Amino acid sequence: MTSDLPPTFGRSVLTASIPKAAIWAATPLDRFVGAGQNGCRIRPLGEQHTNMTLDIRGSIKNTRLSKNRYVVFEELISNAIDSFLIRKKAEGAVAPLSILIDVDFTAADLLGEREAMAVACADNGCGLGDEQLKAFLTKDTSYKDDLGIVGIGKCKGAGRIQFFHHFAEMAIDTRYRDGDDVCRRTMHFAEPRKQIEFDDFTTVAAPGADLGTTIRLEQLKDLVRERVFQNERLSEIFAAPTLRRVTLVAFLQRLVGLADELGDFEMRFRTHHWTQGEKIEWLRRADLPAITREVPVQVEEHDPRSGEGLGSHQLFTLSHYQLDASDYDLPRNAIAFCAKSSPVKDITAYYLRTKTEQRSPVGGFHHIVLIEGEYLDGHVNEQRDDFDDIPEEVGTGGLFGGEKLSYAAIHEAIDPVIEEMVAPADWKKEDVLKDILEQFGVGVGMLADTETRIRHGDSAQQVVERVLRKYQERVINATAEIFDLKEDIINTQPDTDEFRTKINELSWKYTASLKDFDMANLSQLIVRRAAIVEILDLACRKQLAMQASTATGKRRDERIIHSIFFPMRKDSTEFADHDIWLLSEEYQYFDHIASDKPLAQIPWSETEKIFDSDIDAEFRKLLQKRADDNAGKRPDIALFNKEGSAIIVEFKAPDVSLDDHIGDLFEYAHLLAAKSHGKLRKFYCYLIGDTVNPLRLNNWIPFPDGKGYFQASTMLDPVTRAPLGEIYSEMLYYDDVVARAKKRIAVYQQKLKIDLRSGR
Repeated sequence: MTSDLPPTFGRSVLTASIPKAAIWAATPLDRFVGAGQNGCRIRPLGEQHTNMTLDIRGSIKNTRLSKNRYVVFEELISNAIDSFLIRKKAEGAVAPLSILIDVDFTAADLLGEREAMAVACADNGCGLGDEQLKAFLTKDTSYKDDLGIVGIGKCKGAGRIQFFHHFAEMAIDTRYRDGDDVCRRTMHFAEPRKQIEFDDFTTVAAPGADLGTTIRLEQLKDLVRERVFQNERLSEIFAAPTLRRVTLVAFLQRLVGLADELGDFEMRFRTHHWTQGEKIEWLRRADLPAITREVPVQVEEHDPRSGEGLGSHQLFTLSHYQLDASDYDLPRNAIAFCAKSSPVKDITAYYLRTKTEQRSPVGGFHHIVLIEGEYLDGHVNEQRDDFDDIPEEVGTGGLFGGEKLSYAAIHEAIDPVIEEMVAPADWKKEDVLKDILEQFGVGVGMLADTETRIRHGDSAQQVVERVLRKYQERVINATAEIFDLKEDIINTQPDTDEFRTKINELSWKYTASLKDFDMANLSQLIVRRAAIVEILDLACRKQLAMQASTATGKRRDERIIHSIFFPMRKDSTEFADHDIWLLSEEYQYFDHIASDKPLAQIPWSETEKIFDSDIDAEFRKLLQKRADDNAGKRPDIALFNKEGSAIIVEFKAPDVSLDDHIGDLFEYAHLLAAKSHGKLRKFYCYLIGDTVNPLRLNNWIPFPDGKGYFQASTMLDPVTRAPLGEIYSEMLYYDDVVARAKKRIAVYQQKLKIDLRSGR
């Protein structure tokens, strides 16, 4: 190593070979003209530096706090690399890059429960000469941009403001070359001071001193401790191994690209804890992996207003590093959008959806994928933790336009490349496509129609949700446009050409939107119904999470299944949303549905109860006794329509034998016939469960496929033998209901595919 931190690591100004008293007692800069003390050439303030002031309070106010926990370390290291490159350009042959990071943890209270932290960074760069100091004191500077040095970071001057966001105290100790001489500058800043000026720096001669800069930061602010670090243990967040790993990922691309310029560099991360002692980690050139693959990708620009492709493109480069997990102890995989060769926006979760996938090696390797491009360089924000003005979608720029690139367009181009680079072993795009079609009825045509891509790690449901959302957005936009046209038509005169033009425009607009309306509504119907069928299937097999708990000692399987079809103790006047279609599609449109409601409460119409009838008084008298005797009984679900039909549904809990309850169906049918006074004459009865004894089924006929049974007959009064109506009954297994519902969904799926092929 060619440099080290000064031996004194206290809370005052950093010192090395020159006594502290000599530093602060040095003659003020503005007294020197020409040759400075001991040969340093100091220029008078009046000629060059009068207005050089860094407004700390204003800079903090106008630069947001970065969300990146390690921003201070990254800025220190980035500036150290830049300083080294400037020195190498000026001197040619220099020793390799050396960066020393020291973190000192001390107790901030008597019990040691709260930690204080001081950070120092020493480098062997060019130091803060006049030009560098001028840039340091300038908030918005183009100093580095004009140097023309390959690999140097472009400068906005906002990075160092994060130092002041995080810490209330800063000390700088820098050695730089001034002609043939070496000078040393020191500065100490502490709040509540509001600014740093040129004459806050003390300069003395330092013949023979090693060039470089040491920056020390102290007094971490409580606001940052709470907002950024959530009051976690600082010694855990900034442990030496963690700092090494974070630096490797954050600077990997830059260090690999500058390997020849930086030489056999070394970075040392040393932490000292008042109870745990000292820990040291090294990051050297030999630790850098070779780039596995580099892929250029063209991303097409789009019109900000219409969203149409412009034919022009922006170039992005994807750099893939595949690190053997046995050689590299990394905490996670990393995929990120970069600016100036440094990660800015982490998008790992976009491709590796679960925490396990993100933290675990994929195929035995940790993967780092870095996406770079001039477009990203030009849109990085001041905090370098996100990008400004990049929209999610194009075509939303409004009257004055907007960006020609969007995240959607970028992902469309880079996703296939990244999927090839980083793919969990248990995820296959083909499986997702299959599930999308079979479970939700969304085919490849709908994906293409909505320009929806299957992203790496997507589930079928996530893809379908994006498809539906896009159709719904189209429907909303089309509806708004149609409404506007109707408003225009109202305000036009029928005897003008404009009126006919508006009418034609409205008709074409409406016709063009029909497909989107149909696709959105039908697709949403399929998604919802597929989810209901899946829930019913799980409930019938006792695999819902709520069925796993028996803490109450009483199972609720029948109640759960009942509620999937229709909420218990509700009727269609109270609850319009139900899933009675699971039995038959036509039942969805019955006039009234009641679930476990007292029969006396069931209305026939808004003004008439089901029991009011002009039927013959003697017929009513014959039926009244049986109706009174059974007044307490009621079916699980009853459906009625004005044509005189009634549906009776009775659920039985799993493992309850259905043959024990055959009589319930006929009893309910007779009861409803009696109470309707002849209004109901057709009864469709369903007894649903999962267990039956075929030996007890007299006059029941099995279905041709061997699943379930049915029976049809005339319903007669047991006393008078007068015909009361017709009764058709089915005894079904829950599996049968699920299978039938899935077949019904398949019909809609087929319709969607036909519509897509025909272009309707």
